[in-house]
Amino acid sequence: MVPVTEGRERGHEEIVTWNGAPVRAWVPDVLAIQDFEVGMRTARHTEQAVAAVRISRGALARFKPLALLLLRAEGVASSHIEGLRTPLAAVAAAEVGNTSNATAAWVADNLTAVRYALDGAGRDLAVEDLHEWHRHLMGPTGRLPEEMVGDFRTAQSWIGGTSPRNASFVPPPPERVADLMDDLVDFVNAERVDAVTQAAVAHAQFEIVHPYGDGNGRIGRILIGWILAHRTGITVPPPVSVFIARDPGGYLAGMTRFRLGELDPWVDWLAAELQYSSEAAEALLVRSEQLLKEWSRRINDLRADAAARLVLPILVEQPVVSSDLIADRAAVSERAARAALALLAERGILEPYERAMNRPGRPRHLWVASELISMATSWGPAGDFDRTQAPGGSGGPSTR
Repeated sequence: MVPVTEGRERGHEEIVTWNGAPVRAWVPDVLAIQDFEVGMRTARHTEQAVAAVRISRGALARFKPLALLLLRAEGVASSHIEGLRTPLAAVAAAEVGNTSNATAAWVADNLTAVRYALDGAGRDLAVEDLHEWHRHLMGPTGRLPEEMVGDFRTAQSWIGGTSPRNASFVPPPPERVADLMDDLVDFVNAERVDAVTQAAVAHAQFEIVHPYGDGNGRIGRILIGWILAHRTGITVPPPVSVFIARDPGGYLAGMTRFRLGELDPWVDWLAAELQYSSEAAEALLVRSEQLLKEWSRRINDLRADAAARLVLPILVEQPVVSSDLIADRAAVSERAARAALALLAERGILEPYERAMNRPGRPRHLWVASELISMATSWGPAGDFDRTQAPGGSGGPSTR
């Protein structure tokens, strides 16, 4: 193994030809030959982060409906980083069939990819798994040509700028991608280092290789969650994208320092974000439980078998609902479901969302639990992530 000391770049520039002109692309060193031992201070921080992640696992076991809410917050934030900005309520509506918001549908595809990836966290990773994540991410709403979905890019890509000649970063040429990704998958499965260091290194290397024509930032962040789930046994990782979106400068600086040979600052940054997001997830759990109790208080006068009571736990998992969804999930008639939703609106628990024409005939009436949506998008001291500027993620023209 060839150790990379602080200050020694983890790769080299290589001249490639783009549209007949020479440009400089960055080719990272393979991970198999590198040493990723961190200092004592960083090691302590990674241990604290893993402990916080495991504590959040217990919290989710106590209140399982919160899991999907966390996944949705992660999907919204990850897409937000890429410039796909849409309210969480619109994404939840897209999940129940409202196709009126195209951006929300794209973000819902992100959530589908996250779920699919986590479902496979119990086994080792394969390159084909990454391709399948990409297929789910691009989905029917994807904006890539079909031949580029679920396969590595075959053309030179760049980040920022209008071409590789004025880009802020030029990833390796396409003929290098397959070998670099085989090496990355081997590193992920080998478990040579702690879970946080592994997630930090794998994510950074993935973003440097930039293997796909689009969606690299989102797939790279899914990889962080997959590694944490694989290594710690959690079913839902902390929504780290929420906090990456709030510190884009720290994220980009850490990634750059990693590429230039400084491991500890990048791992330390990610450890802090994971600990913070895990603690925030616990706080969200407490607030969700309190909100559910408050909702129960508002309908305390109803009979114990009232359909409205059956709706409350469904709302925590699915904050935008329709009468047909409630009828199916609560095993009641659609007439009873409509009455329950109207009653919950009278009690201030639901609000009309919009009428979505997603099928012939009568418009479908959707209801939203606005208090829960507000809580899920404004957690933590930094306020909601709509106040931040996206750091670019996969950035700029991805493949030309």
